Amino acid sequence: MQIQNNVFIVTGGASGLGAATARMIVGQGGKVVLADVQVEPGEALAAELKAVFVKCDVTSEADGTAVVDAALALGTLRGLINCAGVAPAVKTVGKDGPHPLDVFQRTVNINLVGTFNMARLAADAMGKTAATDSGERGVIINTASVAAFDGQIGQAAYAASKAAVAGLTLPMARDLSRSAIRVMTIAPGIFETPMLMGMPEEVRTALGNMVPFPPRLGRPDEYAHLAKAIIENTMLNGETIRLDGAIRMQPK
Repeated sequence: MQIQNNVFIVTGGASGLGAATARMIVGQGGKVVLADVQVEPGEALAAELKAVFVKCDVTSEADGTAVVDAALALGTLRGLINCAGVAPAVKTVGKDGPHPLDVFQRTVNINLVGTFNMARLAADAMGKTAATDSGERGVIINTASVAAFDGQIGQAAYAASKAAVAGLTLPMARDLSRSAIRVMTIAPGIFETPMLMGMPEEVRTALGNMVPFPPRLGRPDEYAHLAKAIIENTMLNGETIRLDGAIRMQPK
């Protein structure tokens, strides 16, 4: 799979892992549609990269369809990288009582249902394209988290949603094999996302020191580097890759 001259959708593309991935794709000669609910940063990045921004709630079929249509207007859609997500911190039972059900449902809806919604719509479009010389039509990269395997205190909703994304990987890859579309998932560890970068420096340093090697927070461009390798390596399919410096999260 070549990045150059092909079109890729990046959800959550206005910041963090998604923005780094969009920069990588454009740097490799690809075309990008940024899909995000953050309008101002999304439009600013699109202007910088000469990309297209579409305001998108990933749980909406209409919004997802609009994103795919925008991608098809640019050229041949070859990939989707799902980076949109939320990460609440709420205990199953806390000082204020049981975990609010709407918070759990919203987390699963965005992180899992949103991922599936965008994947099904993009896959339908990619499956109708002509195959490349290597016989493939597209690639989908979803984003889980190490919390899928090592969920911490307060991460019941987040860990459940990300474990489901990891569990989605193989059956979706098998479903889409007849269309020659690959499906992979990246499970990042502790990364320099906008949420983490808003924490005090001493907290960020302490979190980075939890990583065996390298003892620091992951960088968004390292996520993008792995996404590039997945796009270009046709044999990578149906697997979740931990990108975490060998960290195994403690309960808290």
